[in-house]
Amino acid sequence: MQLPRFFPAGPTLALALALAMVAFPLGLSAQTQSPEGEDDPIVARVNGEEIRRSAVFALAGTLPQQFQSQIMQVYPLLVQRLVDFKLANAAGRADGLAEDEEVKKRMAELEDRVIREVWIERAVDEGMTEEALRTRYTAYLAANPPVTEQNARHILLKTEDEAREIIGKLDGGADFAGTATEHSTGPSGPRGGDLGYFTDDQMVPEFTAAANALQPGEYTKDPVETQFGWHVIKVEDRRDVAQPSFEDIEPQLRQDFARENVDTVLQGLRDKAEIEITAEGKSMLPAGAAPAAAQ
Repeated sequence: MQLPRFFPAGPTLALALALAMVAFPLGLSAQTQSPEGEDDPIVARVNGEEIRRSAVFALAGTLPQQFQSQIMQVYPLLVQRLVDFKLANAAGRADGLAEDEEVKKRMAELEDRVIREVWIERAVDEGMTEEALRTRYTAYLAANPPVTEQNARHILLKTEDEAREIIGKLDGGADFAGTATEHSTGPSGPRGGDLGYFTDDQMVPEFTAAANALQPGEYTKDPVETQFGWHVIKVEDRRDVAQPSFEDIEPQLRQDFARENVDTVLQGLRDKAEIEITAEGKSMLPAGAAPAAAQ
């Protein structure tokens, strides 16, 4: 089968699919469960065994992001690769590999890995109560207080004299946005000097201080110097940014809780165990030997 015309000829996609042949995720059965109520049609049959669309999307999830984002183009190749999986599975079983010692060894290793992962996940989840997450949410709000952002325009000039001349035109009734479009040397000039909404930390201190001293609708009566030049600033609007709700950041709270509590769970196991780290386990160097100096 030729690669779709959407991709350049080369090993990238072929390599990704080849790697998928030997590295399809252990969690296939879980990943291929279709959400309740969603259609999961049969996409192929191999000697009577069915392959469903959910398996195609599970396989797509193992590919590099560049191909995941273009699944419509690689879809036929993914179906073919799943057909290959079925054929290789059947061929291996026909050769008696289910009883092969190497297979049994790898299966034992995989079983250990799955047991380990599931145990840790459940141990962490046990402590991830609503109360614990709410406590984290409260701490998050305290560490990230509400912020105020403002919308402003500016006219950037090369010299103070030029900036004062512009202020004189504004004092005489000139339109700020039109003046910015005509005279500003900054990248926002074509937009009438519009900088959009920003918070204090997004601007250099001199600019922020001058903007904060203005009320909406006011512009600076004296030029403001920064590392970029001389500014005439007008504040258009100012608003408070609401803090996120618990529901908004609950997924992130859960992720952070899990990451931070894995070591706690494992330390609990260590505390109850009898562990001996031998000298060979502490260093690859012979006793008394010093590491070679870095070259």
